[in-house]
Amino acid sequence: MALVRGIVSKFVGGDDSPALALAQWRALSRQIPLLYFLLLSNTLIVAGMYLPVAPFELTILVPGILTVLCVVRTIQWWLKRNRDVTTEEARRTLAKMVVLGAALALGFTAWSFSLFPYGDAYLQSQVAFYMGITTIGCMFCLMHVRAGALAVGVCVVVPFTIFFAATGQPTFIAISINMVMVIAVLLIILLGNNKDFAALVASRNEMANRQAETQRLLDENHRLANVDTLTGIPNRRSFTRQLHEALGAAEQNGRSIAVARIDLDRFKSVNEIFGKITGDRILVEIARRIESIKRDSSILARLDGDNFVLILQEPTDEASLVRCGEMIAHALRPSFDMPLGTVRLSASCGFAAARKGDTADTLFDRADYATWVAKRDGRARSVVFSGVHQRELQQVRLMENLLHTADLEREIYILLQPQFDVALGRTTGFEVLARWRNPLLGEVSPADFIPMAERTGQISRITQVVLQKALIVAEQLPRPLRLSVNLSANDIGSSAAIEQIAALVGAAASPCRIDFEITETAVLRDLKQANQSLLTLLGLGARIALDDFGTGHSSLTHVQKLPLHRIKIDRSFVAEVTCDPASRAIVKTMIDLCRNLGISCVFEGIETEEQLEALLGLGGTVMQGYLFGRPMACDQIETYLDSERRRVGVVPQPVERAG
Repeated sequence: MALVRGIVSKFVGGDDSPALALAQWRALSRQIPLLYFLLLSNTLIVAGMYLPVAPFELTILVPGILTVLCVVRTIQWWLKRNRDVTTEEARRTLAKMVVLGAALALGFTAWSFSLFPYGDAYLQSQVAFYMGITTIGCMFCLMHVRAGALAVGVCVVVPFTIFFAATGQPTFIAISINMVMVIAVLLIILLGNNKDFAALVASRNEMANRQAETQRLLDENHRLANVDTLTGIPNRRSFTRQLHEALGAAEQNGRSIAVARIDLDRFKSVNEIFGKITGDRILVEIARRIESIKRDSSILARLDGDNFVLILQEPTDEASLVRCGEMIAHALRPSFDMPLGTVRLSASCGFAAARKGDTADTLFDRADYATWVAKRDGRARSVVFSGVHQRELQQVRLMENLLHTADLEREIYILLQPQFDVALGRTTGFEVLARWRNPLLGEVSPADFIPMAERTGQISRITQVVLQKALIVAEQLPRPLRLSVNLSANDIGSSAAIEQIAALVGAAASPCRIDFEITETAVLRDLKQANQSLLTLLGLGARIALDDFGTGHSSLTHVQKLPLHRIKIDRSFVAEVTCDPASRAIVKTMIDLCRNLGISCVFEGIETEEQLEALLGLGGTVMQGYLFGRPMACDQIETYLDSERRRVGVVPQPVERAG
């Protein structure tokens, strides 16, 4: 037994490879039943041959006990053959098997020796043959566990050699020598095979680990490719795939789905004021809030920036979609308390329900248009795409196509609206207004085609055409008069566009008499690039005016940092200056600001004498609006100026100015 324990300790206890232990266990679970079958069949044959000559105890009782033990062990291994075991369980089972195998080998050897004296030469030869062939077969069955094979071989071959050598019979002595040699060679082969088996298991284990690592990397790449890393919800790629799948499933099941596009209102100002880190935290919180209120069947994704989208299952009727928009608005209504301050946000939502034959692109396109309508009509609203919107969208798509293919130099023309200086009593300049007359559409409102041109990237072409026409008109105007040309955010934010504008101005015959008007939206995109663009224009002799002042964000910051000559006060303040004390106070503050900074101030949208009197009382001087002149064609300018020279007292005397 000490020898057996040594074998177990050396060949089993020292193996620290979990994969090898499990592989050995799985191999034995298939081969142990064969081992016991071989052992029992050979034993029963020998017992049957000795039945007439040997005692009952040796031919019936002992073989019966050994048979019951083998059958029990066979059943145990058979029941465990498909079981998943832990490494520790496998090691314990292997150690038990080695000990039990050695014990059974000794037991069967002792039984064989006890039968030997009762037989004649033939039966005694059968015992020797039985012991040799059975030992070899059992060792082959234990070939994957070298400790087990070695234990069985040693426990049989040592007593076998001693016993048969002691008989003094040359034949049995030769058999014992052959037995030693065969077992020795067999052990060498089995030990080498076991080493190869261990190497194979290690190789397979390494390959499995590599495959697992490869699969982990694939899963991670798939997650990164389909999950927004900031919010943890699906990204645009995942949304597109899931929308295709949802549409296919809905069409197959006769159901309907809807898409909701959620666009945060004025979120760029959050990044501008509080920084991108705060903006990212708010986006994470917005995703969490929407995720908490949506149905389990709905899918929330983040497209990019501050744009989110929902795939909604039934019900998708208009009332249900409106309620969904109200829930989203209610979820976003509580303030976002950030370390740098409190932020309040709203969202514009566009909904579109799928129709028969829809593709993912057309469905999303309608939801996108509904969102644009919500923003256009006042923000913080929810709009469900309807038949009216469908007709509008078709018109917009037609307009986009026609604008893209238009002969802009022929179709774009300009009108001029006078800017009147009350203090001087005369017109000091004109604002250049772009108009589009298309052969198919006729006259197209600037409120329609200018935003469209900005979205489609056509605005720079329009700006250059308008500027070319304005420069021609400027050469024909009396010297003191200047023209104001609007620049878009695309123009200010593009160095290439500014270079083209500079080339046009530089090629003009007369000195530059152009005032370029920019909006706060254009400045917000990139203040540094805006400054570089404006400095380029100033070098041409142009002047800079900030248009729609007071409607953007951080206006005073822009006034301080930009090289401005003029500020244009938005018509929204002028409209309420006669009835709203707060508006009057704001206007007075703006006028004082311009005076202190040494820049001029222009008021837009003057339509009534009451508005004019109120602004004069507050200190305003330069006016623009229908009261002084509607936009006119270029060939009407000379008539307008002649009429102005002949007019006397067209403007009432300034009233007493407040302050």
